[in-house]
Amino acid sequence: MPRLLLFNKPFGVLSQFTDRGSPTVRSTLSDFIAVKGVYPAGRLDRDSEGLLLLCDDGRLQARIADPRFKMPKTYLVQVEGDPQDRDLEPLRQGLRLKEGMTLPAEVARIDEPDLWLRDPPIRQRKAIPDSWLKITIREGRNRQVRRMTAAVGLPTLRLVRWSIGDWSVAGIAPGQFEVLSGPGDVAGRTYDR
Repeated sequence: MPRLLLFNKPFGVLSQFTDRGSPTVRSTLSDFIAVKGVYPAGRLDRDSEGLLLLCDDGRLQARIADPRFKMPKTYLVQVEGDPQDRDLEPLRQGLRLKEGMTLPAEVARIDEPDLWLRDPPIRQRKAIPDSWLKITIREGRNRQVRRMTAAVGLPTLRLVRWSIGDWSVAGIAPGQFEVLSGPGDVAGRTYDR
């Protein structure tokens, strides 16, 4: 059975196990995960948080990461501004980024979610409101959600990937991971560094 790890990647951690050649020391997956033979199925930017899947099976890894399979990825996104429904419509229709049109996204305004504190915290500005969105996409372009919100005038302040397909980061603290023994396994064991 393939092993699948559900890791809650903290802010500032690279989605790779090494960082050779960098002039500064940056945190990587090896600071949190000592499981041999697993590799990230997709990426999550250094300045994003939340669910990162790792597995030891190439076919499963491809199924999760390859945009051809259109596996839904849901993000909780704190944006600068107070968007109205009409402001979100371009995201729902698909919009043009540098490399072409995005697929339509599912987008809804939500109340501020009950998340862990981010380190460092988001800078709050009294004169500029912020809001939370739940955005689900079925592709994975580089920094796509951040670029999409910026394109409609809503810069992203905080981005948390909450789920990929049926897998979620719910109940997993930042820096911890759960190990599932196979695709049907939903009750994993949580590990700390």
